[in-house]
This record gives sequence, structure tokens and C-alpha cells, in this order.
Amino acid sequence: MKNRKPGWVSGLLALGPALLLGGCQLDVLDPMGSIGQQEKSLIILATWLMLIVVVPVITLTLVFAWRYRATNTNATYMPNWAHSRPVEAVVWAVPIAIIAILAVITWQTTHALDPYRPLTSNRKPVVIDVVALDWKWMFIYPEQGIATVNEIAFPVATPVEFHITSDSVMNSFFIPRLGSQIFAMAGMQTRLHLIADRPGKYFGESANFSGAGFSDMHFNAIATTQSGFDAWIDKVRHSGRSLTDADYSSVAAPSEKVPATYFAQVQHGLFDQIIAKYRGKAMHFNSGMKAK
Repeated sequence: MKNRKPGWVSGLLALGPALLLGGCQLDVLDPMGSIGQQEKSLIILATWLMLIVVVPVITLTLVFAWRYRATNTNATYMPNWAHSRPVEAVVWAVPIAIIAILAVITWQTTHALDPYRPLTSNRKPVVIDVVALDWKWMFIYPEQGIATVNEIAFPVATPVEFHITSDSVMNSFFIPRLGSQIFAMAGMQTRLHLIADRPGKYFGESANFSGAGFSDMHFNAIATTQSGFDAWIDKVRHSGRSLTDADYSSVAAPSEKVPATYFAQVQHGLFDQIIAKYRGKAMHFNSGMKAK
């Protein structure tokens, strides 16, 4: 009599893949902005092109293993076979063709989806300065004169121009459903242009490990109507708190799971000061190296 596995073992084996994938977020494949939609199309196209090679290779591997198994006496035995021009042609031509197609697509989309490239729109972009801290995100609205921690808002169908830096280790700014993650680095400013096509509260995160509080370094990105955005700005302005140099020092101190925090006023030029203090250190370091 054959040994049978207990029912609960079979159940666990069946549920295993579902349990392992249960925590996966597929926001990248459910975009809510034109940039995210273009990136989704690129991912799908590249995957299909690569499957042209992957699927036949896996299929033929299984076919060969079955056809030329030791017990199959009907298979042709050719121990001295070593070369076939048709096989060589297929093995080289198909990958070369796919790589050439992917190269053209990569060239085109690299320029079309350049994160520094402003989005075409008849609406004025909303400018947001982003600072990566330990372990939270600080946002400054220079035109509105306000600041927030772990929450931003912007109108639907309006371009958002992010200026991004870090006041700590290198990090990565990412709103998966809107597209394009980009790094935040101390003493440097990177840029990112995004747009939301539909209202909603979108999940933002750090996509680069940055220490103990990394897993909770999240923020909310709220896409709303123009009136909703104006109301959100008004709510922040009535928060009563100000972000001065002294206040910023306490905000920048390492902390975890920080709730959304609002600042009705922010010191002018704070974002530039954060960048400049690291540039000054870099210049001092370089001068010291030259002196040696």
C-alpha cells in the first residue's frame, strides 16, 4: 500500500504560494497616473518579449527530459551529435532580435519617462520639496509657505514637481501607483514629475533600506479636487505650529511611526539650507584631501 500524505499537509502545500504572496503589493500594476500607466505598459511589454525565450526553453527542457529518458527505447540514440546549423541559427537569432527590440524600447522610454522632464499640461505644477529623514518624510510647499510630515496633497490632473534630498543616509522616494521611484541623497537635489488621474489616497514609501525604522517609513499622498486641495492647505495653515531652525532639529531627530504632522509656517529657504550644509562639508573634505 502506498503511503499517503495527511490531508493537512496537502492543504499547506496548496496554500503555501498564496501565503507567501499574500503580503505582496501590486500597486505598480494598478496605476492611477499617466506616468505609472506608461511604466506598467513597459513592464508588461518587456515581460512578454522575454517570455518568447523563457517559455520555449522551459518547455523544451521538459520535453527533452521526457523524450530522451533512459527507459524510452524509441528515442534516437546519437552519442556523436555535436552541431546543427538550424539550431544555432534559432539559438542566436531569437535572443539577438529580442535584445535589439528591447534596446530600442529602452532608449525611447528612458527619454520619454525621464523623471526630470516636466509634464505637459495647461495647469501650473504644484511644487513640493521632499526631505528624507530618519525615519519619516518631510514635505515643504514653498509657494504655500507650509510644511508637513508623512502626508502630502495635490489636485487631480495637475502635475506635481518634486524636489528631493536627504538629511540622512541615501533613501528612495516612491509612490507606486503614480510611478517612478527616485533616490534622495544628502547634499544633492533630484527631481520627479508625477500626475494623478483619479482622486484617492495613495501609499508612499521608502524603497531603499535605511536603518531600523525603514519598514514604517510611509506617507499618504492624497489626490483630490482643487477645492479639496485648497481645504487641505487651509487645514495645514490653521495647525498653529511653525517650522523654524529649532523646530526642524527636533523633527529631524530619529523617530519611528510618526503620524501626519502639519506646520502652518516654514522658515524661508529651509530646503536649500539642508542641501547646502552637506555641500559645505563636501567642499571642506575635498580641500583637506588636496592639502594632504
